[in-house]
Amino acid sequence: MGRKSREKKERKREKLIVFVCTANVCRSPMAEKLFIDALERAENKKNIKVFSAGISAMDGDQASENSIQACEEIGLDLKDHRSAALTRATAENASAIFCMTESHRALLQMYFDLPEKTQIFLMREFIEDGSKELPDPFGQSLEVYRDCRENMKEALPSLLNWVEKNL
Repeated sequence: MGRKSREKKERKREKLIVFVCTANVCRSPMAEKLFIDALERAENKKNIKVFSAGISAMDGDQASENSIQACEEIGLDLKDHRSAALTRATAENASAIFCMTESHRALLQMYFDLPEKTQIFLMREFIEDGSKELPDPFGQSLEVYRDCRENMKEALPSLLNWVEKNL
């Protein structure tokens, strides 16, 4: 197989992007839906699968009511979301992992001892202004969830740009 054929095959290979938070019921499900929506709006031609998981999630929990409502307000449906615990296989197969906080990134490395080449970033890592971290809104008011959603939305152009250049 020639170099051009290999490059073409590599471009077509599905890329996995994983959003990670603690329990996979608030932040990462919202991030997953927001990113999928942004990819569709950008008419991205890459073969990308988007998934979310939690560092200490129970499998099968619904998204929090406030996460569902915060997404519903902007036309995104989280009602069918079910939480998933992050596995070693998912982490190792990810083309990129976007965490909500530095502690998630540290726990990923501690729990899974991932290879150096694993691309792990904060969701807001590539934006210039404001906090890089997305604090957990769990148990707080809908307004806190809306703020979290808006902080995620602010990061989307920088994530799309990174994906376009690097995957």
